[in-house]
Parts: sequence; structure tokens; C-alpha cells
Amino acid sequence: MRITTFMIAFFLLATPIITAQNKSITIADIWKPNVNTFRTERLQALHSMANGKEYAVQNFDNNTRVASVDIYNYESGEKVRTAVSTAEIEGLDYFIAYEFSADEQKVLLSTQIKSIFRRSTLGEYYVYDLLSRKLTKVSDDLIQEPTFSPDGTKIAYGKNNNLYVFDIDRNETNQFTFDGKKNSIINGITDWVYEEEFGFVRAFDWSADGKRIAYIRFDETNVPEFSMDVYGDKLYQTQTVFKYPKAGEENAKVSLHVYSLGEALTGTNVVQTKQISFGNIDPYYIPRIAWSKDPNILSIQTLNRNQNDLVLVFYNASTNKVSQPLRDRDQAYVDVTDNLTFLEDNSFIWTSEKDGWNHIYHYNKDGSLKKQVTSGKWEVTEYYGYDAASNRIFYQSTENGSINRGIYAIDISGKNKTPLAVDAGSNNADFSADFTYFINTFSDTTTPWRYTLHNAKDGKLIKTLKDNETLKTLYNSYKVSPKEFFTLPINGEDLNGYMIKPLDFDPTKKYPLFMYQYSGPGSQSVKNSWNSSNDMWFQMLAQEGYIVVCIDPRGTGLKGRDFKKITQKELGKYEVIDQIAAAEKLGKREYIDADRIGIFGWSYGGFMASNCLFQGADTFKMAIAVAPVTSWRFYDTIYTERYMLTPQVNPGGYDRNSPLSHVEKLKGDLLLVHGSADDNVHVQNSTRLVEALVQANKQFTYFNYPDKNHGIYGGNTRYHLYTMMTNYIKEKL
Repeated sequence: MRITTFMIAFFLLATPIITAQNKSITIADIWKPNVNTFRTERLQALHSMANGKEYAVQNFDNNTRVASVDIYNYESGEKVRTAVSTAEIEGLDYFIAYEFSADEQKVLLSTQIKSIFRRSTLGEYYVYDLLSRKLTKVSDDLIQEPTFSPDGTKIAYGKNNNLYVFDIDRNETNQFTFDGKKNSIINGITDWVYEEEFGFVRAFDWSADGKRIAYIRFDETNVPEFSMDVYGDKLYQTQTVFKYPKAGEENAKVSLHVYSLGEALTGTNVVQTKQISFGNIDPYYIPRIAWSKDPNILSIQTLNRNQNDLVLVFYNASTNKVSQPLRDRDQAYVDVTDNLTFLEDNSFIWTSEKDGWNHIYHYNKDGSLKKQVTSGKWEVTEYYGYDAASNRIFYQSTENGSINRGIYAIDISGKNKTPLAVDAGSNNADFSADFTYFINTFSDTTTPWRYTLHNAKDGKLIKTLKDNETLKTLYNSYKVSPKEFFTLPINGEDLNGYMIKPLDFDPTKKYPLFMYQYSGPGSQSVKNSWNSSNDMWFQMLAQEGYIVVCIDPRGTGLKGRDFKKITQKELGKYEVIDQIAAAEKLGKREYIDADRIGIFGWSYGGFMASNCLFQGADTFKMAIAVAPVTSWRFYDTIYTERYMLTPQVNPGGYDRNSPLSHVEKLKGDLLLVHGSADDNVHVQNSTRLVEALVQANKQFTYFNYPDKNHGIYGGNTRYHLYTMMTNYIKEKL
């Protein structure tokens, strides 16, 4: 082979770069407690102030141990004042989070936060008056989801499955639901399955004038219970018991109620709480409620059990009547979002996949379509809001490629689209309250999060706020390889993928292939963004001589409705077919050892990893399955039935694609890992798989982490887990 002058010059330039990358990434760098070598600096708890000229950030000084909420000027980027400082507040040593009242004269500060499930917490809360400098404790008990009334004079919150209103000035508390009972009745706070699958905890909302509170009531009486032993360090274990509806079982019965504060305050005998009647609309699920700008109009989103018929309902509190302005249907399912936005004329913004891609629509208040605002074979991935002054909508999308995210503005008429931040990579915007500015958070595979201030009119860069250049320099001093993006033609689709090769990659050698995937409905693992902790681990494996590949199969997201929803009623069918086909196609490359292919995944990815090892027994040599679903019969109603219907209706879909149905095919090595206190994917999944493998006389390795939940973390746990997985890969692959 003839070496050109250009190639000689390239090698001369490249050599010092490669030799400079002399440090090896270790598991301790990634996962050892209190090490966190690759920690990124962030703008913590960013909040745009109402004047549109300033923003707030939560800070903590490690030297003085002072927590603060500091106010910065958008234009200059300089700090202009401190709104809250624990150094100036007697009786408050720290706080974890903050929330301003609408008039920004008070701040709600949270302390003593205790996690319940994934999103829900109990906490101790204080109101700090910025004018009087007075600190007021909301409740002597730990409470849930406190939030200001629109005028900032009251706090509504949940406690022991009931709802309360705290009057700040009077220092008085009024309880307005009384039937709350653990594992029976919940008022205003979501049950486990709503929290996990509809993604919210606060199931109550203030009306615009602060005179009413709407709330969802959950009757869990007939929902089956699930229990978990918690072993702890005592002589006897304890037991956690909670309501968990598995696929096909009974859900909580939900009803919607409106409580009138005005009637309570005047002391009249008028009924203070009314239950909303939906007429001929079936509110099997109520995944969203929100008052409109009109204090009499409450918006409600309802879903049928199959989740393919979403109805937007308006309730008029003054007439006690409901209307149905919009219905969104799909042969598979309809996604629930938080994008509903009311304009001053009570027309509204909505997002939908009804044309085959997720786009923005503008409707009249009666539900008649005014305009489809965006269109094209790409997805709107975030809706940021509408600016009445400029008549523009701001959004994030995949217009610059499905693995990238760009920020755009467009007239509500659908004209005059303006790209604001569209560099290849991931752009995410936080707009000022008046949409004058936005702070863009950008990253790609080689650039840690970079925070920059821009003019929202045209996207012009004003100032860099934080760039993580120190981390970037540190990262580049390690033996890191580029993440190479590619598409792989499989079963009629070009699947997105990335590959990480050893830094000293030699195409004449053969390398073992380690595949990572998640593969869940609508998900995306192949994306052009800064490295996660797993990415750092993959770089470490590349250092050890492995090629790491990730493929997003059919059923994943951001490539249109049909690509995503092909897996309907058959979770684990097409995704497994695609992963096996991808492994076989990659195994034909000269530099990949087809006899040494492994696969790894967590949760849905664990379901996939075990399935691929069993069904692709002649393709995969080993698999690591962490916290896997092994039968969708064991998983919750809302998630599972969205994609599979009930097992009573679709038994074949549940059983054909379950790893439990394919254990006899196992030839390779399996490492199975689960946390015993996993409230999400119950350890029942792994114990059933263990039993099936034992009865099939298949050898495997199983490791159980006592009292650890779905995330399997805490103390030294992640360090131990990733050490174990690394050793297993080195031994088996």
C-alpha cells in the first residue's frame, strides 16, 4: 500500500494526540462512591423570573455550607442579588429545592426529603417571605406535593392520603378531604401505577382565581396488593405492602372532584365539594387535569383502558356541565403529554401523532382545528410554549436528524420557521418568562453540557454561561474512542446504531462484540449527546479490547408512528428479531469475532437481553440481564396494556415473546441480576426465570442485591455491580 505525503502528515499530527491519551478509565472513576471523576457542572434548578430579564439558580457553597437561591441578569450573566440564603435565615440550615409564588414575593423551601417511589416524596417545607424575611413552617408533619395558590397566600398539600390548605398569613390549616386511608383511598396524590406510568404525583390543581381546587380521588380498595420483604439489619425482616395492579387485574376507580374554598371561607351551608359527572364519557383513566386561564373551565384528559381513545373534556364549574372539544384516537395507543396550552381566547395548542409523526396543532376553544402548525417526516420532541407578543411557538425537534435535537420557532400560522439552535448534537432550551431569551444546553458525544445564552428572536449567541471545558480536557486525557454513528439495513428499515472501537483498533484483527440496548417502546438509546455513566463504562470496555455497539430496533422512537407502534400486541417479537439480525450482520464484518458476541440490558433491556440469548442461541455467546421483565403478565396495567392489551384478550402475545417460553434454547452464559426490593419490576420476574432455567437444567449465574430497588444503587452497590459485570464479560466473552 502506497503511503502519501498527506497520510504521513496525518500520522505525525495524530501520534501526539493518541499518546497524550495515556490514562485508562477505571470502574472506580465511574462508580466508586465520592469519586465521580467525570462529574459535569450544571445550572441547578434554573427558574426564569417573571420580569423576563433575570433567572434564578440554586447554589451551594461547599466551604461555608450555605445554600442559596441567586438571581442573575440574562444579558450580563452577572449575579444581581441573592433571594434566599441559609446564612441569613434563623432556623434553616439547608434546603434541597425551591419554588417561587406567582408574584415571586415568597419562596417554598423543601428540606428532609424522603423518597417513596420513583417520583413521590415526603418532606418538610417552609415558606420564606422575601419582603418580611419571615420563615413559616407549613406543617409539623412530613407532607406531599405542596404548591402555592395563584395569589401566593395559601399552600395546598397532601398528607396521609388527604388534602389540606394552609393559610400562610393566618397560620391556619384547613383539611378538606377526610376519607383517605392507606391502601384504600387516596385524595389528590396519584397511586403507584399512575405515578410510574403517567409520570405525575400531584393530582390536584388550583383554579386561576384560587377559589377552587380540583382533585382526583383513587379508590384502591379492590386493587390486588404486592408485598416485598425488607431485610435490613434487624433480627426479623419487615414487609412493604402496596397496591400494584398487574396486567389484566383491577385498577383503582378514579373520580374527579372540585372543592370550593370560597364557600368554606364564607361559612355558608353550600356543598363545598362536587363530584364531576362525565355523562356518556368513560373516564377509566384520568391522566391529566389542569385549569384553563378561565377560572371556571377545568380541562380533563380521559383514556379508555386500552389507551387508544383519549378525550379532552372541559368542565364548567359555574354551570356544572362538561363538553368534549377534542378526541384523539389511534389503532394502537395515544401518548399522554403535558403540552396542552391555553391562549388568551381559550383556543389551545395540542400535540398529536395523527398524521404519522408527532406535531403541533392549534384548535379553537370548541375543538375545531385552526391549523396544523408543524408538519414533516420528523418529530416534535419538546413543546416549550407560545409567546403572545410575537405570536410564535417554540419547540424542539428531530429536523436535523433523528439522533439530534434542534430548537426552532414558528408562527402559530405555521409560517416563518426560524432555527434557533440546530448544531448537530442535543440542544435543549429554557426560555425566559417573556420569551426574550433562552438558555441553551448543548452536548454531543465529545462535548459535555455547554450552557449558552441566546436571543430568542433569531437564536443569536449572547454569552457562554458554563462550558465544562475543564471536564472536556480531563476526558480527552483518557483513552477514549470516538462514538461512530451508522445505520444498519435490517428487515426493511435503516436502524440507527453507534459503535465504539478500541483506540488502537486494527481492522486486520478480530474483536469480541458487546451489544447494549434498551429497545422499549418509543425509547432512544442511539443519540448524539454527552456520555452517560454507561458510556464511560463502554469506553472502559473498549480499552480492554471489546467493540461496543448499540442498535435501536423497530419499536423504538423518533422515526414516526408506524416504526414505533409496529410492536403493538407483540412486545419482544420484532425487537428481538432485529437485535439478532443486527448481531449476525455485524458478525460478518472481518474485524468482529462472530463466536464472541454478547448483549446487555436493564429493565426492558434485560427482558431483551435474556430473550436474545435464548432465541439467538447460535448468535449470542453471553448476556447480562439486569432487573428484567420475564413475563408481561407480572408487570403493571397501564404500561403493559398500552402495548399488549390485557392477557385475557391477548394471551398469545404475552406468552410467545416471554423469555420463560424459550429457556430450553439456552446455550450461552447468562448473568441474571435483580434487587430484592424492586417495586417496579418485581423480583418475582427473576425468580420465575430462575425456576424455569433450573427445571430446564440450564446453568447460569444469579445475583440478588438485598433491599435494592429497580435502580440497584446506594453506597458501594453500583461499584460492586459494574465490577461484577466487567469480570463476567472478561471471563465469558
